[in-house]
Amino acid sequence: MRPSTLITAIPPGLHVAIIMDGNGRWAVARGLPRAAGHRRGAETVRAIVEAAPALGIRTLTLYAFSSDNWRRPEREVAALMRLFRAYVRSETKRLVANGVRLSVIGRRDRLELPLRTAIEAAESATAGGTTLHLRLAIDYSSRDALAAAATAAWRAGAGALTADSLATALGAAYGPGASALDVDLLIRTGGERRLSDFLLWECAYAELWFTDVMWPAFGATELAAAVSDFHGRERRFGGLVAQPLQAPAALGPGGGGPRPRSAGDGTNQRRTTTVRPPGQCGLA
Repeated sequence: MRPSTLITAIPPGLHVAIIMDGNGRWAVARGLPRAAGHRRGAETVRAIVEAAPALGIRTLTLYAFSSDNWRRPEREVAALMRLFRAYVRSETKRLVANGVRLSVIGRRDRLELPLRTAIEAAESATAGGTTLHLRLAIDYSSRDALAAAATAAWRAGAGALTADSLATALGAAYGPGASALDVDLLIRTGGERRLSDFLLWECAYAELWFTDVMWPAFGATELAAAVSDFHGRERRFGGLVAQPLQAPAALGPGGGGPRPRSAGDGTNQRRTTTVRPPGQCGLA
């Protein structure tokens, strides 16, 4: 076991979300079974968690398994669930030692009991972590979460929904103590250029960064490049440079001001015309 490189102080708080795509394709390109790509991808998670705090990342949300991924072959899904359980169990002590809090967002009712038990134990053990908040999205669908949040708010008789009230309900839909945190930077590996039902509400003003690098080959250098590119962008949130970020009421959402920079503004990006069926996201 190599020593951790996590720092102990809490850095400025960026929320970075990553769609970890390309595990299976990375393995197939090397003549290996897809499961080997998923195992290597788990090692990448460890490296990224260790590198994140020094780059000013305080919250790291990783798309591990989408609700659409249940459509994959039963054998592959079973292997992934075993991998998740093994990762949570084996990494808990490391996370505690380095001040990393682990949370899992997404449905749990479809997960097997041993995995649910491991998740709950890890969340309890790491609850005091203050260096980094690591969130794993497992059996996660942003559309489903938004629908559940809206339904819960309506049943509670909250009246007309506002952005704040829906965000609060969305956090509650993620689980006890969870919140719908705005994403600063969304990264997707593997060459695809879409959100795949991941944190749609939270990514309203996120900067997007796409790379052809497959997740098993992604490392601290690539993460640093993405964060560096993020810091070079100008975020205006619908306003104008050097003006208060307040849009005239008559303009409504989107206003008439310049838009924040979006996908394609950074380096290390390309367009792709690959069309893949629903469910091919997160770990493909």
